[in-house]
Amino acid sequence: MSNLRRTPLYSSYGTQPGVRCIDFGGWELPVQFSGIQKEHEAVRQRAGLFDVSHMGEFLVEGKEAEAFLQRVTTNDVSQLEPGQAQYSLLCYPDGGVVDDLLVYRKGPERYMLVVNASNIDKDWDWLIRHAPASVHLENVSDAIALLALQGPEAARIAAAATDTDITNLASFRFQENVQLFGAKALVSRTGYTGEDGFEFYIPAEEAPAVWDGLLRCGESYGLIPAGLGARDTLRFEARLPLYGQELSATISPLEAGLGFFVKLNKGDFIGREALQRQKEQGIPRKLIGLEMMDRGIPRAHYPVFAEGQHIGEVTTGTQSPTLKRNLGLALVDSRYSTLSTPLEVEIRGKLLRAEVVAAPFYKRPR
Repeated sequence: MSNLRRTPLYSSYGTQPGVRCIDFGGWELPVQFSGIQKEHEAVRQRAGLFDVSHMGEFLVEGKEAEAFLQRVTTNDVSQLEPGQAQYSLLCYPDGGVVDDLLVYRKGPERYMLVVNASNIDKDWDWLIRHAPASVHLENVSDAIALLALQGPEAARIAAAATDTDITNLASFRFQENVQLFGAKALVSRTGYTGEDGFEFYIPAEEAPAVWDGLLRCGESYGLIPAGLGARDTLRFEARLPLYGQELSATISPLEAGLGFFVKLNKGDFIGREALQRQKEQGIPRKLIGLEMMDRGIPRAHYPVFAEGQHIGEVTTGTQSPTLKRNLGLALVDSRYSTLSTPLEVEIRGKLLRAEVVAAPFYKRPR
């Protein structure tokens, strides 16, 4: 894997015994440190620390920055205050998804976009193509490392890691210039696990010191490093979409159940006409939760049937580490999306019984 990219934190863990790294979209990233089940349970019950420095960050600045972002994203950027972030999507004119992303408002004319690692080049080209000359775009992905501290103990660990009181940050709020083990960090109350947590954006060269410092601070709280395997099972249980599975150029935000983040009444944006038409005419496919009734685990791309017809396919599936049930998310014909609808999933050439169930499968206790 010598030709793969590595994050600034690879030197902190890449050669440790037990760590297993894989090719993830051209990056050599840890799929697990001590085991997916153990890391999943740590995040649900205590805390886990993720290296997600492969994610992309773009700065957007200028007097027309807000108008530009209103034009290219589906959510309403005008509702953001400085220090606030929102989940949003970039869409093609036909309503398919370029990428899903976070938009951070750093100031009146300053924003940061956080995009998926596998889409960095595609997203950059898309934004450059649509940006007016008055808007300045800068790709700072290589200069920034990103660590995610997630779990019920995350706030206590964060409090021990810095003198700045970041535990009072509301969800999707952030604070800049937080002193963290010698680094100045942007700290946000965000995450991708279904648990409480924080994400730390720091200069790439200072990432190892912050990684080591957080693990030391969190040791007494049960904090352990966690990899991509647990990140995927955690986000799946919480029904958080993964681009390339629940979202793609051929899957619209409405089909994926993300209509809340599509503000059709905010004014024109790329994809609005197609999404408005889809909403008015009826969404043809819907993302549903399913549970296996027969013994078998649904996996991505397994065909789904109902009444003898092929009606869709599984987008993500596994045995839920928290619930110990064989569950999946599937994109199916909307006519078969009602709870308790009987389905069949083709697994290794056999049709096995399943049914539509409510998702998310897991919601953290409040």
